[in-house]
Amino acid sequence: MPIAFWCVLAAGLLPVLTVAIAKAGSRAGFDNHDPRGWLEKQSGRARRADLAHRNHFEAFPFFAAAVLTASHLAAPQARIDELAIVFLVARLLYTACYLTDRPTLRTLCWTIGYLTVIGIFLLPVFVH
Repeated sequence: MPIAFWCVLAAGLLPVLTVAIAKAGSRAGFDNHDPRGWLEKQSGRARRADLAHRNHFEAFPFFAAAVLTASHLAAPQARIDELAIVFLVARLLYTACYLTDRPTLRTLCWTIGYLTVIGIFLLPVFVH
């Protein structure tokens, strides 16, 4: 299986990882009947982890679609793999920046990830 497909799997797991971090701290008042309501009331690192969790869900479809599209259109697999790795690293750094409250660096990581996905989509157009 191509590396890029493994990156899709990893990117799909990032939301679970970050929500686990959000829920790992104080569980005081946690209500499994309304976990999102409980998460809305969190602050600090737990709140930032929840926000990263949400953003991972937002970024995932665009990334997965890009990898599948580029693969389907026979873009060079090595380039798809390289850009998928860049995306995944950018998202991991994005998460670290979110958790450590570094908003400017977080935005830079988000931008790199977003531009990487656009690059994956455009690979079949420019590289053949």
